[in-house]
Amino acid sequence: MTSSDSARERPRPRVPGRVTRWDRAADDRFTAGLLPTVLADPATRVLAVCGDRVPTSEGGLVWDTVSRWAEPGAAELVEEWAFLGRDERGAAVVMAVLAADAGAPGGEAGPVMTESLRIAAPQLHPAEASLAVAAVSLGRWLVEAPFCPACGARTEVRHAGWSRQCPSCGREHFPRTDPAVIVAITHPHDPDRLLLGSNAAWTDQRYSCFAGFVEAGESLEGAVRREIREEAGVEVGDLQYRASQAWPYPRSLMVGFLAEAVDAGMARPDGEEIVSVRWFLRPEIGDALAGRGDLLLPGPASIAHRLISDWYAAGSP
Repeated sequence: MTSSDSARERPRPRVPGRVTRWDRAADDRFTAGLLPTVLADPATRVLAVCGDRVPTSEGGLVWDTVSRWAEPGAAELVEEWAFLGRDERGAAVVMAVLAADAGAPGGEAGPVMTESLRIAAPQLHPAEASLAVAAVSLGRWLVEAPFCPACGARTEVRHAGWSRQCPSCGREHFPRTDPAVIVAITHPHDPDRLLLGSNAAWTDQRYSCFAGFVEAGESLEGAVRREIREEAGVEVGDLQYRASQAWPYPRSLMVGFLAEAVDAGMARPDGEEIVSVRWFLRPEIGDALAGRGDLLLPGPASIAHRLISDWYAAGSP
């Protein structure tokens, strides 16, 4: 038995209760010796993150104590540490970024399953869901971008996990965020119709909003018009910003819009990424949101679901 196996089988000390409020406490990141200080505090909450997986139980995140990860066997699994902020009590919240092959940490009554954030997010308290998104995004960057993109030297982690300093060329690097637009298209004459598309990689009858990354030198509005023209064949007129969502697949900031088509009859798929586009009636959308019928819509963790459900609710009696 390896020390890592032994660490998984020991009882897992847990911090009771869920995080209901979360402050990034960004100023604290500049405090000298912050991580050693909070890792010596028994009140500190620890969230283990492995890729896009987070430990969950009964609809909440599983929080470890510092003592759990102070054990030699468990400590071997940690690639990096990072400070995430403070909870509603002012206790520090830190992340143990696990190696990709670390698996699920053990629990008191058998393994604690680590779930993809895509699956776990809808069941989490909003504060924990937001915190988990930040943890997955930051954790992936810490593991996947250890070298300076300018000179290739290995960088040093600074600011409690939120930046990297190159000892060779002196450049400072920060976690990357890529802006992307996501758009639900309304009909120019019929307020009870919504245009959605089906991606070539999806199963039959799954439809969603249209989305794409913002190109270099492009505004959000320009990206909306270009993406809709490319994927759905229509020009759009009025745009309405609705909401944004951090989405760590891989490191996106999704910026959501409603856009009105100029000519509904021009809608057609590009035939490559989008294989089908359809104008759906409001009752069809309502049935799909309620789990009825054949139409499959995006899951509730996504901003696409919010755009569609908000449009449906706005026109329902």
